[in-house]
Parts: sequence; C-alpha cells; structure tokens
Amino acid sequence: MLNVTKGVLLEYSLMLPPLVLVFEFNPEEISRTRRITINTGSTPATRGGYDFTLPTETARVAQGISVEPEQFDIKILLDATDRMDRGNKVALSFGVEPEIATLRSMVEPKAQGPLGLQSLSGLGFGGNRAFERDEHASVLLFVWGSHILPVFITTVQIDEKAHLPSLVPYRAEATLSMQVIEGNNPFYEVEMVRQVASAALNTGQTVATSLGSLF
Repeated sequence: MLNVTKGVLLEYSLMLPPLVLVFEFNPEEISRTRRITINTGSTPATRGGYDFTLPTETARVAQGISVEPEQFDIKILLDATDRMDRGNKVALSFGVEPEIATLRSMVEPKAQGPLGLQSLSGLGFGGNRAFERDEHASVLLFVWGSHILPVFITTVQIDEKAHLPSLVPYRAEATLSMQVIEGNNPFYEVEMVRQVASAALNTGQTVATSLGSLF
C-alpha cells in the first residue's frame, strides 16, 4: 500500500474567507531544491570563484554568490471515493471539484472587498482597472508533520484520474511547486532553528562515530 500522510495548505490572511486544503501525499517523494547563483561579473575571479588559501578568506571567495529560495515539489492525492461510499452529498455531486477549485484559487490574484471579504480579481469587483484594486497572491502555510513553512505556489498541474458519469472528477493527482518565503517571519525562523539544531546533531554523531573508530 502507498504510504501517505496528511498535509495542509492554509491561506495566511485576515481576509475572509481564508482558503484551506487538507490532502494526502506520499512523504517519501518530496523534492526539495535550493540553488545558488554565481555572478563574478567582470572581476578578476578564477573559474568558479576567487583565489584563496586560508579559511579566513572564504568571505572574499564567496563574493557575487546569492542563495535562491528553497523550492518544494510534491504530488498530492485528491480522492472523494470514501466520502461517496458514505453517501456524502457534496462528494456524490461534485467529486473533488471543490478541492481543485481551491488549488486554482490559491494561485489567482485576489482583491480585498468590503468588510474584509476577498474575491478573485478576475471577477472584476471593485473597479475596472487593475491598479484600482489591492491585488495580491496568496501567502500559504504548508503544514506537514511538525513543519510549518510559508510558501507561494508557483505551479499547479492537475491530472484527473476518474470521473463521474457527469464528467466531474472524483479522483485526481495534483503536482505542486512551491517556493519558500524566506525572511523575517516566525515560521521560517522556527524552521531555521530546527535546521541548525539538526545539523549540530549530525555533526555530533559524526564526531562521536569518528572518535569511536579510533579507540
């Protein structure tokens, strides 16, 4: 059987209604990517960096290096079969269309309307010109296990796997690409503390193993 776990995407906003999606995904297949960009320009650098001899020179070696935000790629499972078997009226009529609509709304620009209500900018509420509205993308919290990361969804690809007679999908697989919002926010700072602590744990284990092999 496929090993799956629950995940959540939650819109981080005071506007109403916030978007939320609970889903299943395979935690064994999370793809995490972090890149650095090397730009030495016209400086007299050697190939790939500057000359160095001592560790004290590493700050100069790394001139022109910038770190890109971390990116996640996951596949999530949307399946209304169990709810349909229990006689859930929404699932029987709409399958997983509400979940798909939620994902699509998470990448649509939104405008704040009266009383804090938000609407998709494409609906045209609040004016006829884009700059007359306060449009923005959704800041989302990607929650799985004990991790809570602020992200933007950069890509959504939905593959519908099974349909009702009305051609409404009741089972689908969505591939999501997300970019972590790195900076001075409480969620990312907690993740950095976790990362530093885990790296220190690995270093401690490596040192202990090395010393143990000597004696």
